Amino acid sequence: MATVDDFAKIEMKIGTIVTADYIEGADKLLKLLVDFGEEAPRQILSGIREYYEPEQLIGKQCPFITNLDPRTMRGLTSYGMILAVGLESGGAVLLHPDSHVPNGSKLR
Repeated sequence: MATVDDFAKIEMKIGTIVTADYIEGADKLLKLLVDFGEEAPRQILSGIREYYEPEQLIGKQCPFITNLDPRTMRGLTSYGMILAVGLESGGAVLLHPDSHVPNGSKLR
């Protein structure tokens, strides 16, 4: 079981996907640039390629974990993780706020 203190360590924010691109040689990954209201968009790699086309994602607001250690995959560094629902059928569904919120808004 996780404690409330464990949960408090996780920083989750809403970001808007500015760009989404295929990664050469990667069957599952997409490269996202996400606006969190910071100085520059943040690069986040996500294993959602088999469920979403890049053009479906541009302009979408989604929740992300933003304080994970950076992770390098396929020679690119990811600075966060998108949150999604994993379906028993093997699919994935992204979460979205039901109205527009400022980029960088924290989930509580």
